[in-house]
Amino acid sequence: MLDALGDPMRRQVLELLRSGPAAVGELAGQLPISRPAVSQHLRVLEASGLVAHDSVGTRNIYRVAPEGLAALRAWLDDFWSTALDSFAEHAKQDASRRHR
Repeated sequence: MLDALGDPMRRQVLELLRSGPAAVGELAGQLPISRPAVSQHLRVLEASGLVAHDSVGTRNIYRVAPEGLAALRAWLDDFWSTALDSFAEHAKQDASRRHR
C-alpha cells in the first residue's frame, strides 16, 4: 500500500475518489494525465487494496475501498505505537544512565 501511495499522482487519484465514486474519464478530466495513465494508476491502487470498482454497463466506477484504508490505518497505528514504545524505552534507559 505504501508503494502504491509513493506516487504523487496516485495520491491525487485517491484524493479525488475521497469525494465519491468516479469513472476513469471523470478522473482524467481533473488530472493532467491521459485516461490510460489514470487507468494504470487505478490498477495499482486496486491491486494494493485501496480502491475497488463496480462495473456499470460498459464503465467501471472506482471508489475508495474502506477495508483497504482500515488495513493501512491499522499498520500505521501499530507502527506508531511501536515507535513510541521504543522511544519511551530509550528515554528511560538514557535517564537511568544519567542518574548513576
